[in-house]
Amino acid sequence: MKELLIFYFSGTGNARQVAEWMKEDVMEKGVKCSLYDITQLNINEITIDNDAHIGLISPVHGFNYPPIMLNFISRFKYGHNKVILMNTRAGMKIGSVVTPGITGIAFLLSAMILSIKGYKVIGMVPFDMPSNWLSLHPALRGKAVDYIFEKNHQRVNKHSLRLIKNEHDFTALREIVQDLLISPIALLYYAIGRFFIAKTFYASHTCLHCDMCIKRCPKHAIIKKSGHPYWTFKCESCMKCMNICPGRAIETSHGLVMMTVLCTLLLSSSALYAMLPSIFDNAQVSFITINVFLFILMGLLYRIQHVLIMYKFTGKLIHIFSLTHFKWWGRYRRNGRL
Repeated sequence: MKELLIFYFSGTGNARQVAEWMKEDVMEKGVKCSLYDITQLNINEITIDNDAHIGLISPVHGFNYPPIMLNFISRFKYGHNKVILMNTRAGMKIGSVVTPGITGIAFLLSAMILSIKGYKVIGMVPFDMPSNWLSLHPALRGKAVDYIFEKNHQRVNKHSLRLIKNEHDFTALREIVQDLLISPIALLYYAIGRFFIAKTFYASHTCLHCDMCIKRCPKHAIIKKSGHPYWTFKCESCMKCMNICPGRAIETSHGLVMMTVLCTLLLSSSALYAMLPSIFDNAQVSFITINVFLFILMGLLYRIQHVLIMYKFTGKLIHIFSLTHFKWWGRYRRNGRL
């Protein structure tokens, strides 16, 4: 390896940290290395020498690379460079063990796209960085985060040395069975789930209107509507907005999710649904119908919620039914960096 170009996408800093560690390791061995944040880059503006290695790293969203990374990969021109695929997954600490996340189809899909374009994938390496999915669980405590970072720093060093020697490193293939089993969920998330989750974020009545979330969103997915931040379907749930908000105003609307799911369940079990034509008795048709209804209802209720947030009483009520507003839920930070 003479040169390594690392392209990364990072919401809360995990993927960027792995990229920086790898850069340090390879440069210590005399390898030229450059980092590129894909949200600030047009791939057509970068000149890639034929003998340069390419590193691609991004968090896993819904057991796949997020659309922003997949779109970036799809815009690569045809070439013959060697490529190393990496990801950051949701790691947790149990005792002295860092539990692994799941890669899903992130590597498999990307490798297929790159292979069609002529590239040679020589590595698939996952890193189980601290889980930052605050919509589902409270932020990990500082000691757990530091421990997981230390363990992953050591792993980055180990894998960097292998790759510098031009050895193949397909560590991820050890988990190929579970990745293939989870693939249907990954496809459903990409097709439907990510749009649903995009509508779970909102800025509460405590919003300072500093517009930091709007300015620093890597997908420009947050806009102002009626003078208040509003999450569009472009949101990829990278969690950056929630973690950088100085007033902790950005929340996950657990109450809205519960209401949407409950209404959908009531519809699917109601006499009204039973009155639909017999074609809706088909399992596939029924599944699609219910999910379309869920999707439409979520979008409608989200718009209504956005209006109600502006009023003091309803704004506080929405706030109370969001677990993320509790102080003990925390926010994901390490040394103040995001």
